Amino acid sequence: MGAERKWLFTLFSAVFLTFMVLIMSSFSSFSSPKAFPSLVQHGSPYPPSFAYFISGGHQDKDRILRLMLAVYHPRNRYLLHLGRDAGDDERLALVSAVMAVPAIRAFGNVDVVGNADWITYLGSSNVALTLRAAAIMLKLDSGWNWFITLSARDYPLITQDDLSHVFSSVRRDLNFIDHTSNLGWKIGDRFHPIVVDPGLYLARRSQIFQATEKRSTPDAFKLYTGNSFLSCCLCNNTTYAYEICLCLLLTAFLSLQLSQEGYFHSVICNAPEFKNTTVNGDLRFMIWDNPPKMEPHYLNTSDFNRMVDSGAAFARQFAVDNPVLDMIDEKILHRGRKQVVPGAWCSGQRSWWSDPCSQWGDVNILKPGPQAKKLEASISGLLDDWNLQTNGCFGASF
Repeated sequence: MGAERKWLFTLFSAVFLTFMVLIMSSFSSFSSPKAFPSLVQHGSPYPPSFAYFISGGHQDKDRILRLMLAVYHPRNRYLLHLGRDAGDDERLALVSAVMAVPAIRAFGNVDVVGNADWITYLGSSNVALTLRAAAIMLKLDSGWNWFITLSARDYPLITQDDLSHVFSSVRRDLNFIDHTSNLGWKIGDRFHPIVVDPGLYLARRSQIFQATEKRSTPDAFKLYTGNSFLSCCLCNNTTYAYEICLCLLLTAFLSLQLSQEGYFHSVICNAPEFKNTTVNGDLRFMIWDNPPKMEPHYLNTSDFNRMVDSGAAFARQFAVDNPVLDMIDEKILHRGRKQVVPGAWCSGQRSWWSDPCSQWGDVNILKPGPQAKKLEASISGLLDDWNLQTNGCFGASF
């Protein structure tokens, strides 16, 4: 009996030690990223890169982090902004959460705005914030090809491998922006009233106020309007383009209500350098009332199939931690809740305790999935419409 117990003790000890070695090696591979990141290559022979500006406000830290992980790729650049109403403690918590991701620590391609701005939704401070973000990202890294603005209420419907793969076949001087010169009721409701946005010059938050006078419709340039939620989706990276944005029409639009509905659209459709490169579409899935209200519907699980089949790159808007976001993570992005989306660059083993993207290989190769074909079809349709036009914005000139 004593010999049998000794034999069983030896067997269990061996099994336990083997199990512990496996566990320790797994956690070691999870917590120790590759010492030197793969070199990110830019230029026409390589896939395009994207600059993401992701913004939110008080209590949006977790939503911004989740969105950033859902669109993360080492080739891209990211700037995260929590409005001044969020507070420095929430901002520092966001920085800590970002730096806890092994790939982000290694590639250093995510930044958080420290000196945050006040954002007044109805005013022009949104435009000022976007222009500031574009200027910052051009200084941080000018290697990206398109600039994308997202809010904490947005979420992707494709992987970054899908997006880069599809846009590898798209002219890199094109801009994708939803726009129209048919202003309708907006000419009297948006463009004629003169408003002042205190968020541009006050250190405290304050609502906009409206002047008693009204302005006339300008005749020096043509007004355009469009979707305010993704007004700068996929804008081509040209330093001169953003110099134009900073100089042209800025004064006129600073005193407009909801100026983000017309500023970028009017700039890009009036500038001769860019009006012929403007594709009318923002690759965004939204459901609106008829007639449309100020914001689109909140999306839920009943909308999932429509989102998947839409061929859109992004969708808006989602409530905090709505179950449909878990469906997108699982069925489209194939990622864990607190992990980046696994792409061709991830070389680690996938398991319940290990993140495959804690180790990596060549970040310049792509592995597109089935959603890429749907996005490609959407872009092909937009480009077909664009090719039928003599230019991207009819009748636009200074």
